[in-house]
Amino acid sequence: MTKPRQARALKTRAVIIRAAAEVFDEFGFSGASISKITKCADATQGSVYFHFKSKEDLARAVMHEQGEGVALPEGEDGLQRLVSLTFHLAVELQSNVMLRAGVRLAVEQGEFGVQDDSAYQNWVDRFHEQLIFARARGELLPEVDERELAWVLVSCYTGTQLFSQISTGRADLLRRIESLWRYLLPGIATAQAREALTFEPAGV
Repeated sequence: MTKPRQARALKTRAVIIRAAAEVFDEFGFSGASISKITKCADATQGSVYFHFKSKEDLARAVMHEQGEGVALPEGEDGLQRLVSLTFHLAVELQSNVMLRAGVRLAVEQGEFGVQDDSAYQNWVDRFHEQLIFARARGELLPEVDERELAWVLVSCYTGTQLFSQISTGRADLLRRIESLWRYLLPGIATAQAREALTFEPAGV
């Protein structure tokens, strides 16, 4: 009996998280409410409060779980896979409400009393891993520090997607990411590596 009950609880939690992401994505933290999330989830307030103590608790959960299910594109590790990942994330931001809501809440987190850079650090770690492979493949210029570059890339990417969101609802995000790489690559990658790169989501 315990396992079916646990399975139902996990399913209910997932439904509530998804509904919360949809509400936070549309209204932001300030405009969201437990009643809106409850209605979106087709759940009772009691079930919401069973899993989450408050709207703030729900927001933290969405923010921390934003990257779950977002996989790296297939391919050989290195600079091309990193570039492909940034385009893949752009497509996800256009279609993945969980990621969009998590990104929005990471920006708005001061509104619910949080100062937590773990969501950003997670992407720094993912980017850094690919830059380590790029170094081993001889794709990076000698003066590049992989960890510092990963931090710079996440910072630039964050600003680019926010600007795109405000300007066009992220409709132009793929083009903006291509522009970002076009200006950054001469300062970080060898000429041979740059010539071999393609600028589009994997599989497109």
